[in-house]
Amino acid sequence: MSVAKKDYKRITTKSLIDMKEHGEKISMLTAYDYTMAKIVDTAGVDVILVGDSASNVMAGHETTLPITLDQMIYHASSVVRATERALVVVDLPFGSYQSDPKEALRSAIRIMKESGGHAVKLEGGKEIKESIKKILNAGIPVMGHLGLTPQSIYKFGTYTVRAKEEQEAEKLMNDARLLEKLGCFAIVVEKIPAHLAEQVAKSISIPVIGIGAGGNVDGQVLVIHDMLGMNNEFSPRFLRRYMNLYEGMTTAIGQYVSDVKSLDFPNEKEQY
Repeated sequence: MSVAKKDYKRITTKSLIDMKEHGEKISMLTAYDYTMAKIVDTAGVDVILVGDSASNVMAGHETTLPITLDQMIYHASSVVRATERALVVVDLPFGSYQSDPKEALRSAIRIMKESGGHAVKLEGGKEIKESIKKILNAGIPVMGHLGLTPQSIYKFGTYTVRAKEEQEAEKLMNDARLLEKLGCFAIVVEKIPAHLAEQVAKSISIPVIGIGAGGNVDGQVLVIHDMLGMNNEFSPRFLRRYMNLYEGMTTAIGQYVSDVKSLDFPNEKEQY
């Protein structure tokens, strides 16, 4: 059943909680630069995530681990300058919050002050409780992230579905309740069984946004490069490609090369 959408001129953390209460699904996509963020925002996406996935899709690293705090601030600043409606959430990168709550706070403050972002996202539950508390006590909104947490890829050893076993599922549920209790405004759950994601969404009052977690959560997030088909190497079950930009762009660029070589471009109408 479709739900009437409220016209939000600016999305805030409260807007997302209102959406959950009224049964309106939350749309979330990544963006890492001004031009892409401008398009995503104009199209009406509710939340733009400046993800540490920039390490993969923008810099070509195998994992999200190499990206630095300075680089995240650079990407986030570009996105914020383009955004008029969406809530901009910025990932705290690996190594900037896990071991020291004071370091976590310093990292979050730098992101908020230097990029103008609206909130930060951290991966993990109970193990980073003190870092989350420190950031929240400073008045900085926090989005949680549970399930498959890419910054822990070397601990997991694989990108496979998480929380299929009872013990891990129970921990995830407890972590979700803890994040809500601490004061997080939303949680991303990544690559977990759909029935578990649904249980999490029903058991807490804050929005649960899924990626590879089924449709019975409060919203969905995808990496923009994956959703637009800008790469042809990543094809998980949860990904729906809405375009095939890889093919379209290669064809267009190939045609440009051909036109330049054959002296077809520029023609008389395309010069002064």
